[in-house]
Amino acid sequence: MIKTHREGQYILNFTTLLFLIIIAAVRWLCGAGVPVWGTMIGLLPLYVFVRYFFRVPKRTPVIEEDAIIAPADGTIIIVKETEENEFFKDKRLQVSVFMSVFNVHINWIPIGGIVEYCRYHPGKYLIAHYEKASENNERTTVVVNHNDTRILFRQIAGLIARRIVCYVKEGQTVQQGAEAGFIKFGSRVDIFLPLGTEINVKKGDKVKGSQTVIARLK
Repeated sequence: MIKTHREGQYILNFTTLLFLIIIAAVRWLCGAGVPVWGTMIGLLPLYVFVRYFFRVPKRTPVIEEDAIIAPADGTIIIVKETEENEFFKDKRLQVSVFMSVFNVHINWIPIGGIVEYCRYHPGKYLIAHYEKASENNERTTVVVNHNDTRILFRQIAGLIARRIVCYVKEGQTVQQGAEAGFIKFGSRVDIFLPLGTEINVKKGDKVKGSQTVIARLK
């Protein structure tokens, strides 16, 4: 039995209601004696997709001191040194995970500590692969202080995604592998790490949220 994430329960209930309305309309227009199996079969793939998209996988998060775990399922699309202009305003190592509509869309805390900074920014809905999406798209930025080392991760909306949900707040103590939020219908998560951090992934790698160790602090 697939468990549905709380963020998808409303959409799933709405989809079910919509299906019932469509089936009732077909019966009313075509007559009560007309079988509705064809309509139900036609609507079933959409219902299955919504249920699958908001699935909750059974996972035990990796808990390792000074390890940075993947904040999302997906593909590594950026690994580079870059300027982080919102919080650090200096050079950092950026690792970005792109989520397709087929990935689990839960986001996880990459490392435990205290949430020092949390900001939501409205913005555009550019394709998430674009590097400038990190600065121009709708996004939420979170900074976790882990033993005086600050790690920034950023949820970024994409072309299809229109809703970012973030569960953490400033001053909150968070555990590695706990749920950080949810991005509906695709996008990406960026992580900005101190220079000198040991990176364990490369562009094109597939990672699993809360499972894959993508870097280690030195």
